[in-house]
Amino acid sequence: MPSWYTGRLWIMRLGYYKLTREKEKANDWIWIVDHTVQWGKEKCLAILGLRQSALPKADTILCLEDVEPITLLPVTTSNGEVVYQQLEDTISKTGVPREIISDHGPDVKSGIGKFCDAHPETCFIYDIKHKAATILKRELSSDEQWVAFVKLAAKTRKKVQQTELAAFAPPNQKTKARYMNVSELVKWSMDKIILLKDKEIGAKFEYDPARLKDKLGWLLDYEKHLAKWQDLIRIVDDAVEFVNFQGIYRDCEIDLRELSTFKAKTKQAKNVREELLDFIGQEAQKANRHERLLGSSEIIESLFGKFKQLEHDQSKSGFTGYLLSIAASVSKTTEDVTQQALETVRTKKVHEWFKENIGRSVQSIKAELNSIVKKAKQKRAEKCFES
Repeated sequence: MPSWYTGRLWIMRLGYYKLTREKEKANDWIWIVDHTVQWGKEKCLAILGLRQSALPKADTILCLEDVEPITLLPVTTSNGEVVYQQLEDTISKTGVPREIISDHGPDVKSGIGKFCDAHPETCFIYDIKHKAATILKRELSSDEQWVAFVKLAAKTRKKVQQTELAAFAPPNQKTKARYMNVSELVKWSMDKIILLKDKEIGAKFEYDPARLKDKLGWLLDYEKHLAKWQDLIRIVDDAVEFVNFQGIYRDCEIDLRELSTFKAKTKQAKNVREELLDFIGQEAQKANRHERLLGSSEIIESLFGKFKQLEHDQSKSGFTGYLLSIAASVSKTTEDVTQQALETVRTKKVHEWFKENIGRSVQSIKAELNSIVKKAKQKRAEKCFES
């Protein structure tokens, strides 16, 4: 059986092959751009791409095999000027893109803005999910009831996770991108209110209803607020889902408005609905007639999540050559592609790429420091022995 290290190296060779193979030059490329970060001061600009002509049909969501790795650019310092130069350098691979989609991270936004000024044929689309999360953050963080509710949910999780009620624990609240995952918390709350009210369900699962009420009974005080938040979150989720599946095109906001399910009940949700329609309408003006643009960069967030799963605890060591697994995880991996990668990419090329683009990892520096300390201890022990 091949060792774990051998399998890891095969993935890196596959990633190197996909990353460096020649791309088609065309004027309809879409670049999906974002940074991934780990321990240390480095961050890596990742650019995925696909042709407009290769966009999945409407009602179909983008998958990892639909996109091509364009470039991976680790840097120790990033700002708008650095990102702009990285984008300019990437033109040599695909030509000037028709669209760049990303979130509004300060350095990425600044760099893409400068690039679009230099290349008017390129439009910058703001990822719908990040826009929606920004709106939710504004609406919920200023709501005192929501702030109190979130604190109670966090306390409840700690209280029940090591008890017989562990199955009733609230979902873990992420410190990063928290407002992109609030629907899960609200759904959990609504479901548990049903259990609190229905004693027959409690008898089936053999838990103590009195103890459950003691730990989760506070949810009943938030029932009306939860209905309001659910209405708000549903409007946001519906807008995100529409753009994910349909893309951005002229007058797409009209189609969204006319959806029978895209209706709000509360004043807050109605205001957010109009704000989202206005945002999507503005983005739609960037599309030419009979043209469909990508409206979501969620695919790159999914890829970063997969990358961290593959790394496990190694992510705490900063970037390593395994960064190439990002490239290995996208586009179609057929038998022919795998064979071509392993026949043409030698281990030496992978090491050269690592040395040129990453240099020393946090782990390698740790190892050297430990070696220095070990030698210092040995010398000290020798002097003590001599004396």
